[in-house]
Amino acid sequence: MEWEAVIGLEVHVQLATKSKIFSGAATTFGAEPNTQACAVDLAMPGMLPVMNEEAVRMAVMFGLAIGAEINTRSVFDRKNYFYPDLPKGYQISQLDHPTVKQGKLDIQLENGEKKTITVTRAHLEEDAGKSLHEDFHGMTGIDLNRAGTPLLEIVSEPELRSAKEAVAYLRKLHSIVTYLGISDGDMSQGSMRCDCNVSVRPKGQKEFGVRTEIKNVNSFRFVEKAIQGEIERQIDLIEEGGKVTQETRLYDADKDNTRSMRSKEFANDYRYFPDPDLLPIEIDDAYIEAVRSTLPELPEQKLARFCSEYGLSDYDAGVLASSRAQADYFEAATKIVGDAKLTANWIMGELAKRLNQNSLDISQSPVTAEGLGKLLLRLKDNTINGKAAKDVLEAMWNGEGEADEIIEKKGLIAVTDDSAIEAFVDEVLANNAAQVEQYKAADEAKRGKMIGFFVGQTMKISKGKANPQQVNEILAKKLS
Repeated sequence: MEWEAVIGLEVHVQLATKSKIFSGAATTFGAEPNTQACAVDLAMPGMLPVMNEEAVRMAVMFGLAIGAEINTRSVFDRKNYFYPDLPKGYQISQLDHPTVKQGKLDIQLENGEKKTITVTRAHLEEDAGKSLHEDFHGMTGIDLNRAGTPLLEIVSEPELRSAKEAVAYLRKLHSIVTYLGISDGDMSQGSMRCDCNVSVRPKGQKEFGVRTEIKNVNSFRFVEKAIQGEIERQIDLIEEGGKVTQETRLYDADKDNTRSMRSKEFANDYRYFPDPDLLPIEIDDAYIEAVRSTLPELPEQKLARFCSEYGLSDYDAGVLASSRAQADYFEAATKIVGDAKLTANWIMGELAKRLNQNSLDISQSPVTAEGLGKLLLRLKDNTINGKAAKDVLEAMWNGEGEADEIIEKKGLIAVTDDSAIEAFVDEVLANNAAQVEQYKAADEAKRGKMIGFFVGQTMKISKGKANPQQVNEILAKKLS
């Protein structure tokens, strides 16, 4: 039987406010436990929440960015459940009247086609604290620094059909919230994490299968592995005569599988009711339009501009525009070089290789955009050749200085004098008479590959300083 997966995501995005959603406590990551939790976050008797307007503004920004309708009247509710790291015994969230209503988001599939995913809603809520199990000798410690941190929960319709589609959707969301500047999107610090609702059904069947929810997956790679593993588990279970149970599961990255966490609570179990301590949020059209006027250029707009303004291909523009930091880096470097294609090639090639090897984001690159721009300027004006440029980049990566300083120190200035290069070529041809005869005896189709030998020998004699294009031209003349 052919099976089809049905996937919906609930993505929790930590909003980049300086203080919490209902208190003035700071939200800085990495502080000592319980140093960023005030009386409101600790749920001390008599403490009342006060709405952080900045969180509302950020939610509205997101809604406008995905073409969603903004609710002019949204309401906070109490979602009741008991966890040790939730001292109030309830989480303040939004149920029937979220700030952001339905919107759309386009993703690109592996075959290059676009698919539109419906965003059901995006609602504001507070985060809970964190349970600490290490260093407490059989007990559990509680850190309430995260309690009250503002979250935007973005819920999709179950329109994703594979783990790769889910990752494409998540990457697109990540791109949008970071472009907007409403979240740093740092998944390693919990700024963006994902609950994955997964079910399977025979292909062609309209009814959904029984779904499971995989909680708090915090990397693109883990989301893909967790969903793919869960799809295969459910199919195997059904084909062996078993039944999928509606439950919450956890992804174990070490074992690369999911395991049962608890049976799934239904919405009614939370006993939602409007929070009596918070007034409804009422915003008007003037406010919405004022927020709309602050929206930055978004990924798809930037991609289109990169194609039209810089003449880049859809692929190059798409890669560079996939993150705001990378797009800004590209434009800053291009401004110095004046050659967009050359800059794009080096960012997507040599620089990306080093970033990937060191698991760094481009915003953490030891080589700044200005530094790369100055290096490529020396490549473009033939001060250095391509091989030397790679050596300079490596030195810059290792903190040995700026491009001009390294070029001077290492004596990497290219040899571009025709007579000097001709002398190198003559020496190579004289030292390799047999290869010259073989080259001249070969047909045209083989000569293209054979000339590489002479180019390599010439570059070796010139200690890598000869201009390769000039070497090729002079060799072609002398061997003709």
